[in-house]
Amino acid sequence: MFGLVLVFVLLLINALLSERQSREKLAIAHQQLHRYALRVEDQATLQERNRIAREIHDALGHSLTAQSIQLENALLFLSSNLDKAKTFLEEAKQLGSSALREVRQSVATLRCDALQGKSLESAIALLLSDFQRRTGIIPDYKLCLPQPLSGEVGTTIYRIVQEALTNISKHSAATVVTIDLQTTADSLYLQLCDNGRGFNPYQNTTGFGIQGMRERTLALGGHFRIFSESGCGCRIIAVFPYHG
Repeated sequence: MFGLVLVFVLLLINALLSERQSREKLAIAHQQLHRYALRVEDQATLQERNRIAREIHDALGHSLTAQSIQLENALLFLSSNLDKAKTFLEEAKQLGSSALREVRQSVATLRCDALQGKSLESAIALLLSDFQRRTGIIPDYKLCLPQPLSGEVGTTIYRIVQEALTNISKHSAATVVTIDLQTTADSLYLQLCDNGRGFNPYQNTTGFGIQGMRERTLALGGHFRIFSESGCGCRIIAVFPYHG
């Protein structure tokens, strides 16, 4: 009897020690995960700052520089040719409006909650409406989701569509844009295509837009591919794990 009690006590002590060790390992893993999450957040913040710097330099800086030149021209002709000075002032006004739109677009992109409580369908519908207003292009959009996506996945899909549309409106000169979002048995499939001027993706692999879309996809365990060549438009494919 004493031997059985001793064995039971030893087993109980061993179980308690094992549980304690498991809790300690879990606590360590939790701390490591927390530190990793902070590093990822810091990296994402840095990348976003770099993206903003590029936007300011490429878009806003260009608009303001051109506006300054037009204002200088207007001052130059103000006393000798009012009609010409008026033309320069009107062009400066248009450039100022363009710069203001760039600022508003950047602010909208920086919002922490991309969906802002809306469903993915509603958020993308608003995004496409704004895209159509700015470009005159009516996108062909097909969405087939049997159930709502998680907030993280929905936000990632939204950001990829948003960045792709931004690139199309700025660089592609496209007249046709198609977006297809659907699910299979184990995957969520997103495809965006345009008939624009295209580019060599092997020479444009470090751009903030493409890099951001790729990193967002990989962060969720997905796969990102881009197909394009000069004069043949562009096709972007992002595939994510999905469990319906």
